[in-house]
Amino acid sequence: MSTAEELIGGEEKPWGEVTPEAARKLLVAAVEAFAERGYHATTTRDIAGRAGMSPAALYIHYKTKEELLHRISRIGHDRALEILRAAADGEGTAAERLTDAVRSFVRWHAERHTTARVVQYELDALGDAHRAEIVELRRRSDAAVREIINDGVKAGEFDVPDVPGTTLAVLSLCIDVARWFNTQGRRTPDEVGALYADLVLRMVTAQK
Repeated sequence: MSTAEELIGGEEKPWGEVTPEAARKLLVAAVEAFAERGYHATTTRDIAGRAGMSPAALYIHYKTKEELLHRISRIGHDRALEILRAAADGEGTAAERLTDAVRSFVRWHAERHTTARVVQYELDALGDAHRAEIVELRRRSDAAVREIINDGVKAGEFDVPDVPGTTLAVLSLCIDVARWFNTQGRRTPDEVGALYADLVLRMVTAQK
């Protein structure tokens, strides 16, 4: 099984929302190629070859290489927003919800580090319309975390003079996990998630 197809979080079939099967295989191949070579250095021939298909077969399912990137990015950003929104709308104190948000978001970036590198670091390769769509999803993810931090400030749980700046710092910390995480390392995704959740709480909690 390829890196981009690893079973994560109980999923029966990663990228299962992408059909038909040939389109899914091409998308998986594109994730691996973009993560390894970068978007601009990857050709449609590279992607088709990894999927065991001819270059012509790719155009049956995706009009352009950029359309493939957009599909990957949209699915990844939808999932990121789902994780953060679930935490923001959850029960508990602001500290508990922020812990849940960071732990879950970091774990996703560690478990899916190959996919996440493409989702988070190839934004500028998208065309203007697609880029604007993804930027809006990022804005909504930012809003979910900012909402939790604001709630904590209002409740006296957090001491955060600059909520927008702190929100950016928290999200940047989480996203960067995709850049360095190694499955052969000594920490599991769950352990990294717990560590980062603790670090973020230390960032926002008033020192006594």
